[in-house]
Amino acid sequence: MLWSIQEIAQHAGTTSRTLRHYDHIGLLEPSDVGSNGYRYYDDTALVRLQRILLLRDLGLGLSAIAEVIDREADAPHALRTHLTWLRREHDRISRQISSVENTISTLEKGKGVMAENMFDGFDHTQYKDEVEERWGQNAYARSDEWWRGMSNSERLEWQQRQHALAMDWADAAERGVHPNSDEAQSLARRHAEWLGSIPGTPGSENGLATDEYLLGLGEMYVADPRFASNYRGTDGATFVRDALNAYVESRRDA
Repeated sequence: MLWSIQEIAQHAGTTSRTLRHYDHIGLLEPSDVGSNGYRYYDDTALVRLQRILLLRDLGLGLSAIAEVIDREADAPHALRTHLTWLRREHDRISRQISSVENTISTLEKGKGVMAENMFDGFDHTQYKDEVEERWGQNAYARSDEWWRGMSNSERLEWQQRQHALAMDWADAAERGVHPNSDEAQSLARRHAEWLGSIPGTPGSENGLATDEYLLGLGEMYVADPRFASNYRGTDGATFVRDALNAYVESRRDA
């Protein structure tokens, strides 16, 4: 059975443009191309796409994904490894869901919440030591106070904003957008404003991250796999860094 590129994009939650890009770089070629130029995919291609999406969620860049898939030809064995990771993530998310449900139930009953039950699966302090080392204890203290003072809806809104920005960065990187392009520079501006909205960060008093802060973070995104994973791996993080560098350079030339 063959599926059209539109059907696969819809089922996989991606876009036809992304699938065409995967074809262009040799990561996922269509199983057949009709006389009208339409791309079609068979079972083998669908399994490969599933592996691509799983590896992308693990934070790998597209070049690294290609190496991993080509090196591990045994799809069932590779998928078992993915399944182990997914189960761990499922456990973490399930704990978060249970925690939030418990909080809602407690509030609706008019009872006091229990701190030890509210934050299972959450840890916004995981980068505390690094933040204090790089930007000082006051920077972390102000950011932590701001975070703790937000309502649940405000936190959710901020997290959605962060996620949307990261996804837009990753999508632009995968499409091969140039770091100096208008699209990339618009993302860089959004990034600077997003960082500047966090009290305690360099430049937050003006609502816009400082040049030095942007340049330092850009290098850290590339060097640290934990941050690179936000942009689907080193390739995506490198694109973010280069776009931020271009953004800073344009500000200095202005």
